[in-house]
Amino acid sequence: MKRFPIAAATPFFLDKTPLATFVATFIATFIALAPIPSITTPALAFEPEPAGQIATLPPIGERWVWVPDRLLQHSFLFDAEAGKMLGTIPSTGSLSPKLPLVSRSRGEIYSVDLDYARGRRGKRTDYVTIYDAETLLVEGEVVLSHPTSESNTSLHHSALLEGDRFVVVFSQFPTTVASVVDVIERRVVSVVSIAGCAGVYPVGSTRFATLCGDGTVLVAVLDESGAFERIVRSEPFFDVIEDPVSMAGVRLASSWFFVTFTGIVHEIDFSSDTPVAKDAWPLASESEREDSWRPGGLRPFALHRSTKRLYALMQQGGPGSHKDASPEIWAFDLNDRERVDRFEVPNLAADFMGQLMGLEDGSFALGALRMLMPNAGAHALAITQDANPLLLTRNADFGVVAVLDSASGETIRNLTEVGLAGPTLGVP
Repeated sequence: MKRFPIAAATPFFLDKTPLATFVATFIATFIALAPIPSITTPALAFEPEPAGQIATLPPIGERWVWVPDRLLQHSFLFDAEAGKMLGTIPSTGSLSPKLPLVSRSRGEIYSVDLDYARGRRGKRTDYVTIYDAETLLVEGEVVLSHPTSESNTSLHHSALLEGDRFVVVFSQFPTTVASVVDVIERRVVSVVSIAGCAGVYPVGSTRFATLCGDGTVLVAVLDESGAFERIVRSEPFFDVIEDPVSMAGVRLASSWFFVTFTGIVHEIDFSSDTPVAKDAWPLASESEREDSWRPGGLRPFALHRSTKRLYALMQQGGPGSHKDASPEIWAFDLNDRERVDRFEVPNLAADFMGQLMGLEDGSFALGALRMLMPNAGAHALAITQDANPLLLTRNADFGVVAVLDSASGETIRNLTEVGLAGPTLGVP
């Protein structure tokens, strides 16, 4: 794993020209068709498993991760430490599955879902499904009065507030509202109008924030029963035309961090009744900004709370490139507001191709594939919150998730069988 900027002079086989693509494809085909020494193993006798067994999950682990798949319409739950899939939750009907919400205190998982009466047409029903976190069996559901919003990532379109009682679901049609679901009483207790705003960001047991089109952030305040009480709005802190912020915010204690498309970090403190914006700061230096370094991806930020370290996917691109995959990960100390590390994203395209070709990790063939195939970069980041955190990253177009050492950037393992494609990751 390189931990220095990518060289300016790119070899022809790492370029993205038609010739380079042809050469890379030829090499991959040659590797796939090359004779491989056969390895024979004696037949093994397997005892059939007893019928009627139901597997259960242990308590939710620190190194578990959700991997939503937009094509298979499931969210896969993985143990990133062991590299094992633990279970799945379906999300049929959605453009992109919303990350499941986990209540450790109640031992439940909440999934915001939708269905059509005739498959892809007919009457639409939106609802919150309640799962038992040990068995993944459905315990109940709450039907919503407003259709849930969807986007490429559906990030921050739903949230579980502190106290694990209220799930808030964002809707954009026919009006912009946030539905408050009491998961104890299993009913919608209020619908809050948030016209001109988008997203749901928890800031307490009875408070949630949302980003607004006038450059402010709005806080909706509820009473103890979940009924709407009042709205509080901040002063404008970003320019929605010149440099809008990404909805992919990350949280540290009472603050949320929102990063603009050009890489300016805005910290909003929600510790008081009125949200307050602190001084903004850039991810890239002046010379790096002149070289067009900026964030890129669909979930490009991850934050480790105890070390106060922010990780960002970074790429070189102009206006409109904020969704492009990034070749590097940069790490920042939030106290000093300085970059402390940078390393390259692993070659996820080659790893996915190698997985399809049956190439073993550590083999010459896979090593050659990684070297010769263009690195497509990554779209999403997530990080575990233990003392020695794992950094997870994926490209939206490939069914593989890389598990990295967050201190060095070295790949520890890959999670395979994670579906086909998806733009997000989430640590419970």
